[in-house]
Amino acid sequence: MTRRISILGATGSIGSSTLDLIERNPDRFEVAAVTANSNVDELAAIARRTGATLAVIADETKYSALKEAVAGTRCAVAAGENALIEAAQAEAELVIAAIVGCAGLRPTMAAIEAGRTVGLANKEALVTAGSLMTETARRKSVDLLPVDSEHNAIFQCLAGESTDQIERMILTASGGPFRTWTAERIDAATPDQAVAHPNWSMGAKISVDSATLMNKGLELIEAHHLFGVSADRLDVVVHPQSAIHSLVEFVDGSMLAQIGPPDMRVPIAYVLGWPERIATPVPRVRLADLGRMDFEEPDLQRFPALRIAREALAAGGAAAVVLNAANEVAVELFLANRIKFNDIPAIVEQALNRHSGPSPASIEDVMEIDRGSRADARLVAGSFCR
Repeated sequence: MTRRISILGATGSIGSSTLDLIERNPDRFEVAAVTANSNVDELAAIARRTGATLAVIADETKYSALKEAVAGTRCAVAAGENALIEAAQAEAELVIAAIVGCAGLRPTMAAIEAGRTVGLANKEALVTAGSLMTETARRKSVDLLPVDSEHNAIFQCLAGESTDQIERMILTASGGPFRTWTAERIDAATPDQAVAHPNWSMGAKISVDSATLMNKGLELIEAHHLFGVSADRLDVVVHPQSAIHSLVEFVDGSMLAQIGPPDMRVPIAYVLGWPERIATPVPRVRLADLGRMDFEEPDLQRFPALRIAREALAAGGAAAVVLNAANEVAVELFLANRIKFNDIPAIVEQALNRHSGPSPASIEDVMEIDRGSRADARLVAGSFCR
């Protein structure tokens, strides 16, 4: 049976990988709604190519250009935040939530409220609004399927298993480009060096998060909400080869690991086909070629961001919102060459120390805390900027 898919953030890397798989399986999938922030030409090309029934551009000034670009097709056109929510609620069996940043929160929640199965690729959804998202999903009987490779790996390992049989969930980290560097050398690292990830092809921001290990801290927070596992049962291990994406250890001492190539089409395919699997064109892992797999504990002295994220998770309340916002501000400043690499976790930690408050009760609360936290982080960063 053909499955209708909506893609929020269709022109980004996750959206492009999703479309690649959909278009390789035209008998299994059809496209309902597609959205983009401002890339009219690419969004229009996607809508024309896939026969999407709705195309939404977040930038309202681009509405006329999009309407003209899809003229002559059956595709309806809309623009703005309310239109993004309309796309999220469009009739579909699965919504891929891949809008980057807090801009994706309201559309993702709208998809859940509409009862749609959601493929979560928006990290901020669970980091900043995890309890809100998961509680709404439970109330609406909605499945939240993780697209992130680490959480998708855990999801695969848990197939048919009860969560009360879990002793630990272990997320793997490549260690990033500075894994073997001294503290002094790390402090002098440049943006170009930080974005040169050894295994994955990613955008600049997430590549820097990988270099600081903040990405693993954010993923621990995501895992806590997504799988309902307490922080003391979540762990991180550095695995430079990036062949194992996560592991689950059970109460009997058994461990299950998911192994795959560092290609996002693998977890996306699992979500698209779930509960079945679909074929992908990715290169296969050849164990003999891999030769060895190494593991080591993360160094929290050289990479304090992971410790800071764990402390935010333990603190609860609004701490994860502050953590995410301050980190985004600090990474942006680093990429602009205005602060040093080691200033990133320092700014985040100081921003967290300036803020305390209860857990947000709504997406509007999340957005308000996020705005205030960004302002605080910029004030903190002033003493670091060069």
